[in-house]
Amino acid sequence: MFKPVPVAIGLRYLRAKRRNGFISFISLASILGIALGVTVLITTMAVMSGFQKEIRDRLLQFAAHATVVADGVPMQDWQHALDVAAADPRVAGAAPFIETEALLSGPRKQPAMVRGIVPALEDQVSVLAEKMKRGSADTLADGSYNILLGQELALWLGVDLGDQVTVMLPEFQGSPIGAMPRYKRFTVSGVFEAGYNDIDRGLAVVHMADLQRVLRMDGASGVRLMLHDMNQAYEVARDLALKLPGYYRVSDWTRENANLYQSLKMEKTVMGILLSLIILMGAFTLVNSQVMLVTDKQADIAILRTLGLTPGGVMQVFMVQGTLIGIIGTVLGFIGGVTLTWNLERILDGIEALFNVTLLPEDVYYITGLPTDMQTNDVVLTLVVALVMSFLATLYPAWRAARTQPAEALRYE
Repeated sequence: MFKPVPVAIGLRYLRAKRRNGFISFISLASILGIALGVTVLITTMAVMSGFQKEIRDRLLQFAAHATVVADGVPMQDWQHALDVAAADPRVAGAAPFIETEALLSGPRKQPAMVRGIVPALEDQVSVLAEKMKRGSADTLADGSYNILLGQELALWLGVDLGDQVTVMLPEFQGSPIGAMPRYKRFTVSGVFEAGYNDIDRGLAVVHMADLQRVLRMDGASGVRLMLHDMNQAYEVARDLALKLPGYYRVSDWTRENANLYQSLKMEKTVMGILLSLIILMGAFTLVNSQVMLVTDKQADIAILRTLGLTPGGVMQVFMVQGTLIGIIGTVLGFIGGVTLTWNLERILDGIEALFNVTLLPEDVYYITGLPTDMQTNDVVLTLVVALVMSFLATLYPAWRAARTQPAEALRYE
């Protein structure tokens, strides 16, 4: 026998047909319970990661990875800031911008953020031109006083291409009748759809030179950066700010949308904990099957003890047998989870076609399918949790087996 005795006996118990069919059924239920829990947990984590990635990508289509904003006064020499950013190999693109809150008026009124951009540089930091539903981003020209609106914002204002929109700024200017808010009429020349409600309903885009004249402002609010690695956003923006004269405020996409990403992360964590209870149920079933197996094998245990197997060896026998059940269930769950995740889109399409329903309406969720992003860390953590639970489930039954007294077990044999 080339393997340790406890391992050999544990494998034999796993392969052997038992006299009590109910114990075999409970063992099979344990395997299926663990497999189901692992499958569901892997798939759910992949779906939640997919939604996180989808929301992040849609948001970052219009929100830069990082921003460097002048503190107190406009950034006069923004071209120098662009040159410094271009010299950094970590930066994929940079563009100046002006942002201000305003009240937009058409047939109806709606507050929004008005962003002034340089169209020739904007494609380096956003995909505005690709997201135009009507009109074109090329219509933004110096002195044209054209404006691009998010699709939801245009609907709320009740305007379309060619209509006039009054932009009223929260700054006042003197007049014969007293202080009056500063305002300017713009012509709607385009409507874009980012697929993210906060942007589609709360953003308007104009040429930066036009907004400068309305605000009577020289320079830009700051510089927006797009990076090759978004996880380095804060470090890159900080390094750029330190190379520029004056004082600047640095922000990145994780800080500007901290509440959103923290809530998504918390939802994923809570969902993972709740779904781990399915694996825990399978582990409890494993405890039951092992306890019944120990009761069924009392005579075998007594004989092994009389042949010289120590209580520790007996404990190892049932730990090996129970752990193997957990490993089999975990492997089956891993295969099932990966297969289900890869085919989830097809399954969703089949359900929609079979019952003639739309599970994810595009006008509600802005998503036409079910995004998935199976991350290695999530899968490994799920497998480790399943294996640890399975191992812990074997300890009590194995301990009971080790306490079996040969004389008591063989008394009525």
